[in-house]
Amino acid sequence: MPEGPELFLASIFINSVSQNRHFGGRVVKSDVSRNPEVAWQSEVYHLQAVARGKELKVTLCDGEVQKTGEKTLDIVFRFGMSGTFKFTTVDELPKHSHLRFFTISEEIPMVLSFVDQRRFGRWEVGGTWGFDRGPDPMWEYQSFRENVITSLHSPAFNKPICEAMLNQKYFNGIGNYLRAEILFRCSIRPFDEAREVLSELKPVSKWYEAQTKQKSGNKSEMNPDILDFCHIVPKEVIHLSGGGKGYNVDPDADDNEYKEFRAWLRCYNQDGMRNMVDHNGRTMWFSGNPGRLIPKDVSSRGKVERKRMKSNSLNENVEEDERSEPEKKLSMTKQEKTRNKKENTINSHKTSKKHKVLKNESDREKSISKPERKRRNSKFKLPESAPATNSNKEEATDTTASQTARQPTTCTAPTRRSSRQKKIK
Repeated sequence: MPEGPELFLASIFINSVSQNRHFGGRVVKSDVSRNPEVAWQSEVYHLQAVARGKELKVTLCDGEVQKTGEKTLDIVFRFGMSGTFKFTTVDELPKHSHLRFFTISEEIPMVLSFVDQRRFGRWEVGGTWGFDRGPDPMWEYQSFRENVITSLHSPAFNKPICEAMLNQKYFNGIGNYLRAEILFRCSIRPFDEAREVLSELKPVSKWYEAQTKQKSGNKSEMNPDILDFCHIVPKEVIHLSGGGKGYNVDPDADDNEYKEFRAWLRCYNQDGMRNMVDHNGRTMWFSGNPGRLIPKDVSSRGKVERKRMKSNSLNENVEEDERSEPEKKLSMTKQEKTRNKKENTINSHKTSKKHKVLKNESDREKSISKPERKRRNSKFKLPESAPATNSNKEEATDTTASQTARQPTTCTAPTRRSSRQKKIK
């Protein structure tokens, strides 16, 4: 899912594309999108974008340049799982483009599209920043810190710190990969209570004060706390040389485009790290002890591998697992659990079926009468003194055949004389 850095970079992308370009006509929505129509039509207009946490506001301004009193319209985007913006020619319109802004006065017609493959993204026409979302930790850091410190009495902080960090009311822009990287750098156990972790923090950060007072390029000697890292880590992402959109939401992106981002990651989806599914069903990556508020049904998920890397993993040698039983249970993937459950069910079914067959055969044996059972045994039983060789079998066959020949094949009933024949005599 795109997080704060990705939406900020999307705003930079839109502003760079819109610079020295003019748009015109109608804003077109795809037929399959459930989002509202954008009632806007102008001969000439231009675009401006700004991001705040996990929200992006695109402003349509009537005219070639912005003037006081000109008509404007705000559209607030929330990217969902796979939202992004693309700038292409009209002939190369992306398949999953759901809102389109067309350029004018260009030799090759171009289009700026909001592309959302999974269709979880939303936009609100004439909207503003969400009332249930807090300040941006990158660009409104002091307000962000104050909002968290003054709200520790809220029930939201009864949860583990890793789950509280996904609450956009207090940690706007922080998502799954950012929380893993932040907690890893702070050496904080992800499933410790959020209030316990944050209660020792001061309303004003000494690290932030020292950082702002120092000249650019000099590092502060003060150690940042967890809220400071909520400001530091997202900014590191947007300043990566390869671009900050490292959480690959673009299925058409080049594999090397996010190489810099994957090298930057220390904890999220990395080798040697553990993971656990939190109470919300999200995967939390961490190292060491998870903390005391772990879910009752402990489960984990396998590392997400790219398709081209799967063949290499199959050739690796399997080493003996020397971990303890709790660690084995924690690292067991959901697929392994499902497979083991199916195997146990099949084995138990086979066992019960076998016992049932044996029981039915025993019942049939008991239902046979004693003379019949004795006859069957004598018919197929060989003499104990003679082993079952071929010669013995032939002799037994000849004896049986001779006995059968001596027996009469037919039986004639006695003739009964009538009373009339008696009188004639």
